[in-house]
Amino acid sequence: MAEVEETPVEETFEEEVVEEIAAEEEEDYAVEGTATEVKLFGKWSFAEIEIRDISLEDYIACKGDHATFLPHTAGRYQKKRFRKASCPIVERLACCLMKKGRNAGKKLMAVRIVQHTLEIIHLLTDQNPIQVVVDAIINSGPREDSTRVGGAGVVRRQAVDMSPFRRVNYALYLLATGAREASFRNLKTMSECLAEELINAARGSSNSYAIKKKDEIERVSKSNR
Repeated sequence: MAEVEETPVEETFEEEVVEEIAAEEEEDYAVEGTATEVKLFGKWSFAEIEIRDISLEDYIACKGDHATFLPHTAGRYQKKRFRKASCPIVERLACCLMKKGRNAGKKLMAVRIVQHTLEIIHLLTDQNPIQVVVDAIINSGPREDSTRVGGAGVVRRQAVDMSPFRRVNYALYLLATGAREASFRNLKTMSECLAEELINAARGSSNSYAIKKKDEIERVSKSNR
């Protein structure tokens, strides 16, 4: 009779255990690898944000190196001209909320308001709130303005084109001002008013303070061409 070789049970059991541990380590590594994606407040992804106005792509910072976990980078964006163009756009919105003397310097409060605003926008629209903010800024920036020309008592207004950088700056100013005025002496919170303002502006609705002001500025400048 031929002898049957017996494989030790302990060796096969050890090999199976080693393979299981290796598989678990690979899974853990895969999970850690996906966790490196930068998401605002750990929730909102910057990956699929689309800037629909090609002229504003360089001035709305929300992709690549400009994606942050918090809208609070403590960067020195005022030290050099145009450097604030590289400031993350959600942080710029937070900074615009710190207006009027009693709110000056309260950036943590502004960050909290922005966080609540994004949550409200997501509940109402079921979209990525960063995309809504970007669309609101694109729609709210006036494309034409009027300036004073002349001197020695003869002053007239002349229509001029607005640069892309100033369009973004002006849009942020109008959105923040509209939300502030809506929430003043009102039961609605600042977050609710800002969310409503951003949603209306993103849709191009005339219920938005920023859209109304933009239309007014463009109408005045059109009459001064």
